[in-house]
Formats: sequence, C-alpha cells, structure tokens
Amino acid sequence: MRFSIVAVLWLARTVCVCAAEPAVVEVAVRGSFEDVKQMLTLAIENRGLVVDHESKVGNMLERTGKDLGATKQIYARAEVLEFCSATYSRRTMEADPRLLAFCPYSIAIYQLAGENDQVHLAYRRPLVEGDGPGAHALREVDRLLGSIVQEAAQ
Repeated sequence: MRFSIVAVLWLARTVCVCAAEPAVVEVAVRGSFEDVKQMLTLAIENRGLVVDHESKVGNMLERTGKDLGATKQIYARAEVLEFCSATYSRRTMEADPRLLAFCPYSIAIYQLAGENDQVHLAYRRPLVEGDGPGAHALREVDRLLGSIVQEAAQ
C-alpha cells in the first residue's frame, strides 16, 4: 500500500510540474508572413545554425483536405522550419542518447485564414523530467528555441 501512495504522489507532482508550463509556446507578431519568416530565419542563423528543411504543412493540409472532404481552410500559410545545433545536440545526446527524438529542432510559422497582418511563431517545449544531465540539456534547448522566437518577434 505504501508503494501505491508514493506512486500517486509522484504522479501528482509530475502532472503539476508539467501543467505549470505550456507544451507549446506561441507568439503572435504583426507583419507579413514573408517578413516574419525572414526574421525567423535570421534569428536561427544568428546563432550559427542552418535551416535544414522547410516543411510546407499548410500546403499539405490544403491539398489533402479535399480528399478528406474537409472544407475549412485553417491557414493562409503554414510552414515548419527545422534546424539542428551540433553543440546543443551533442550535449543533449551525451546526457541521454534517447533524447535524439528531440532533434531536429523546429519552429512553426503560420498565418491563420482571414488574418492579414498577424503571423504566429510556435514551438514544442521539450518535456523536462527530473534534474539530471538530460533535463539540464533539454532546458538549454528550450531556452534556445525561446530566444530564437523572441528575436524573430521583435
């Protein structure tokens, strides 16, 4: 019985910690999609990083929506920029090889249908568990992503 109480308390603590911070960080910016995308790319490059891939998610949803019978347009434009950092990735994977699952890093940029001068930047926060080396490395990745989004939003 004692084990069950300890497990429940640990689970409650974990849920409370996770609920305190959003899983997705989103910042809205005034401007055109192209201008904000350029600022995002520059913010990534200012850290010595290179965008590896641009995923055209909005185009895919629009194209496949017709096949699914969907009529609602979600985005005017939506892309996800993917990039990696040798420094952050090495620290993270040396701390815990399973954390490869967090690489590459990505930041979404989108404009909702009907929004003319507002663009959104969003990224998934890494789920940080505990206080070990892996958690420390993921907190650094979270700070990196946050700083890139904040710079791009200025």
